[in-house]
Amino acid sequence: MKSASVKSWYLVHKWTSLISTLFLLMLCVTGLPLIFHEEIDHALGYSAEAPAMPEPAPRASLDDIVASAKARRPGDAVQFVFKDAEDPRLWLVRLGEKANSEDASAFYTYDGRTGTYLNEYPVNKGVTNFLLRLHVDMFAGLPGTLFLGLMGLLLVVSLVSGTVLYGPYMQKVQFGTVRRDRSPRLKWLDLHNLLGIATLVWFLVVGFTGVVNTLAVPVFGQWQATELAEMTAPYRSKPPLTEMGSVQKALDAAHAAVPGTELGFMAFPGSDFASPHHFAIFMKGTTPWTSKLLKPVLVDAQTLQVTDTRDLPWYVSTLLISQPLHFGDYGGLPLKVIWGLLDLLSIVVLGSGVYLWVRKRNLSFEAWLRTMQGEKEMAA
Repeated sequence: MKSASVKSWYLVHKWTSLISTLFLLMLCVTGLPLIFHEEIDHALGYSAEAPAMPEPAPRASLDDIVASAKARRPGDAVQFVFKDAEDPRLWLVRLGEKANSEDASAFYTYDGRTGTYLNEYPVNKGVTNFLLRLHVDMFAGLPGTLFLGLMGLLLVVSLVSGTVLYGPYMQKVQFGTVRRDRSPRLKWLDLHNLLGIATLVWFLVVGFTGVVNTLAVPVFGQWQATELAEMTAPYRSKPPLTEMGSVQKALDAAHAAVPGTELGFMAFPGSDFASPHHFAIFMKGTTPWTSKLLKPVLVDAQTLQVTDTRDLPWYVSTLLISQPLHFGDYGGLPLKVIWGLLDLLSIVVLGSGVYLWVRKRNLSFEAWLRTMQGEKEMAA
């Protein structure tokens, strides 16, 4: 590669890294405990456990569970119902001050076999919630989320440019070399390059899926404004819903419409993912891959008849697949442990990058190139 090309890539890598590194360090540090958020919630007593019961176990009516949740907060509206991702014997009911309120007012857990109330998850409280808000939007809402998405894009550019620069580096230095007998800065440069190339694929996957995740609000907004609006168009001129039918029968109707699937989550009439006249019941597959994909089934909330069902568009499916991949949720605890170790290595890569810049921030391109290729390090 010509020197001019190397210099261009060097400048791209330098500035994309400098702009994004501190934010990426924050994301890696906050993301590490979030990988294990279910285990942390369990240790803190936030999550409930299904009591032991002989098989075959009964199945509670969803109508009774929803009625119990409403009775606990009579002035609020039920927004969503879904099963616990780790233990399908548990049902969770989310309520808000209104059906379309952005924030939840309560999260209740029920035993899906007996309908017994088990606990209330602390909404907007606790260390996990603080870390999640910091990781997702820095407490700045959608602008904060989109800003972090931009930082993720800079990360991807930084990784690509860093990989290109690894070629000239490898011309004079054998792979895996850490020059411990040279200056501390040179030793950290070698570690930065070695750990960077070792974690490259993982960092690219997490960075790209993180960028995709920051687009969740506009992606779902596009689906609601187009396909959901088209599916509910015949109800636009209908008067407001006055009486809601059986929640259990609506779910049974969805099961009959899409056999071989199970409930992903159920959005109640008036919530953001449904219409004022429909339950929107999102069914999912039963394999590790298809369980991440959803198929909406619209059920008339009064007649309990299925009015429409169709696959989600590609851009929503891409988002649904990227969300669990970002946090390593595909392979249980072993994959989470691997994700955690790679996250720690990435913190070292980012931290060493900051250290290298602070030590030699006025280093010229020519001096940097000589250092990379193993020649005597020049003083800045």
